[in-house]
Amino acid sequence: MELTQVFLSLGEARFAQILRSISMGKLKSYKVYEPLKTRAHLTRLNTESLRKAAPRLWTRLGQGEEEFARDLAQAVLVSHLEMIAAVLDFLGIPHQDGFFDKNLDFGKFLTEDWNARVFDRFRETYPEAVLLFYINHLGWEAKRAAEPFVPAA
Repeated sequence: MELTQVFLSLGEARFAQILRSISMGKLKSYKVYEPLKTRAHLTRLNTESLRKAAPRLWTRLGQGEEEFARDLAQAVLVSHLEMIAAVLDFLGIPHQDGFFDKNLDFGKFLTEDWNARVFDRFRETYPEAVLLFYINHLGWEAKRAAEPFVPAA
């Protein structure tokens, strides 16, 4: 599964919600602001410019721009570290403020139906679009998902 698929699996409406959830302050704190501004081809990066650029950014993801998807994912993730830490704690994955060892063996943590369990546990606590993005991003990063997770209706 490609990272662009993680975004595309959400649909365009949820993608727009995710863009609105990005924190400019956190982007600056984690030094992600300038790289995202450059990769998104925006002269100014703020919530309004992201909202207006959403259709164009969606198209770029549809064209398979993985490097753009990586920078955008990083922006989303640093904006939601509290949620990430809660999910990792729930799964028992060792981490430091939401960041884990990239060489971690996820086998004992991401057991059968882990994504559905995470979704059921946190769907009332965090915005659904952001939660689904993180579940699928974690599956992508851990190389434990061939297809994006879509919750049962």
